[in-house]
Amino acid sequence: MRVVLAEDLALLRDGLVRVLQAHGFTVVEAVGDGPSLHRALLEHRPDVAVVDVRLPPTFTDEGLRAAVEARREVPGLPVLVLSQYVEQLYAKELLSDRAGGVGYLLKDRISQVKEFIDALRRVAQGGTALDPEVVAQLLDRRARHDPLQELSDREREVLGLIAQGRSNSAIGQMLYITEKAVSKHTNNIFRKLDLPTSAEDNRRVLAVLTYLET
Repeated sequence: MRVVLAEDLALLRDGLVRVLQAHGFTVVEAVGDGPSLHRALLEHRPDVAVVDVRLPPTFTDEGLRAAVEARREVPGLPVLVLSQYVEQLYAKELLSDRAGGVGYLLKDRISQVKEFIDALRRVAQGGTALDPEVVAQLLDRRARHDPLQELSDREREVLGLIAQGRSNSAIGQMLYITEKAVSKHTNNIFRKLDLPTSAEDNRRVLAVLTYLET
């Protein structure tokens, strides 16, 4: 079974290569960055890819993006993602594409070699392999109540207009209320959506993201 492996830490990458080879896999290429991963996936079209989410050059979602892009060009390409943490956005993006086998494991599972190899074979055969912790956190998130339920009808109206990019002044004119009233509604929205004042985050943007996601 042919494998493309992507992991930026050289020691871990070499260790994974040895583990895979010991269990009968052929590692056709092992790479350490996103662009190399995308090229290797298209060039080799492996039976399965083992991909670290965070790769150079950005160390954000480089590995996942390369895998998702490759799956668009090679539909059904099996991908097993490895991540240090449960990153729900990444898991959701991966699982939303149901063409071909997919898996999402925490890197801690690698030390449990049998589980790791079983998961990899399952993904290669078109199945799924989800880390129990990933499943638990995704279910926990879904079980939570809709945060917008806390908002009044007027606050929902205001948030909807914020999502359209309207200023407080424009919102006031459209709803026939004062700009001061809009500001009060906006602050209530931030409080109910648990968006405290922060020098780093734009609360209007975060509120809109919550609105759109819900």
